[in-house]
Amino acid sequence: MTNLFPSDAPAIQDLLAIVEVALAIMLVGGWALVRLGHIRVHKYLQSSIVLVNIPIVLYGMVPYYLQNIVPALGSQWQQGYVLVPTLMLIAGVTAEVLGIYIILVAGTSWVPERFRFRRYKLWMRTELGLWWAVVLAGLTTYWLFYVPGASL
Repeated sequence: MTNLFPSDAPAIQDLLAIVEVALAIMLVGGWALVRLGHIRVHKYLQSSIVLVNIPIVLYGMVPYYLQNIVPALGSQWQQGYVLVPTLMLIAGVTAEVLGIYIILVAGTSWVPERFRFRRYKLWMRTELGLWWAVVLAGLTTYWLFYVPGASL
């Protein structure tokens, strides 16, 4: 797995990049399913993707961020290799929280009526856009850290 990409990345980082792109593509597949009227399959697919992503992020990405990015936040925050992963973290947390909120609103009655949204398309499209922004920031982070000579 280590030579899958032209980089110096550990195999786990190659795998995480592949999995995250696959999940984002599956989200687009879920969007297509709802457009075709397969609401139930759409609901299970999208919910599964959001929930499966939680342990991937917690065990595969957060420790790496804490170890490699946090120490540079104070003095080098404007450098691409610090700024891009930090923006990815902010957008990623937003996307994950929004995804969980969408699951709770669309799939349960746990959210009080006054906190429920009505415009599902708007929120789901926002989630899809955020997810892809995070994936692109993640691929940019991968490129900055593991492709020799890469910089912004």
